[in-house]
Amino acid sequence: QVRLVESGGGSVQAGGSLRLSCAASGYRISVASMGWFRQVPGKEREGVTCIASDGSTKYADSVKGRFTISRDNAKNTLYLQMDILKPEDTAMYYCAATFGRSFLTLNRWTYDYWGQGTQVTVSS
Repeated sequence: QVRLVESGGGSVQAGGSLRLSCAASGYRISVASMGWFRQVPGKEREGVTCIASDGSTKYADSVKGRFTISRDNAKNTLYLQMDILKPEDTAMYYCAATFGRSFLTLNRWTYDYWGQGTQVTVSS
């Protein structure tokens, strides 16, 4: 059974940093394409960044240069390092996974498995 559990969210002032973790079980993240998404109430869930099973990465324009996705295959954990945080980064953050081909997409409909989310709040 595939399970994803996010952690690391919290409250931070603008300009600060947070690192989110997504612990996976039931599969090896090295063979999955994974992504980080975020959602605020009343808005669509949007793709933030993703990493394909071949290691290639993609970022939304809004986070390029500030966020970094990575994975530790030995720990079976996905990370999102978020630096220079802005109030508009405030959202619930979710990790997601899919299997099969090596996908590199921020389209949420591509992903089959989701965590429960972790809240990030950035104050000005």
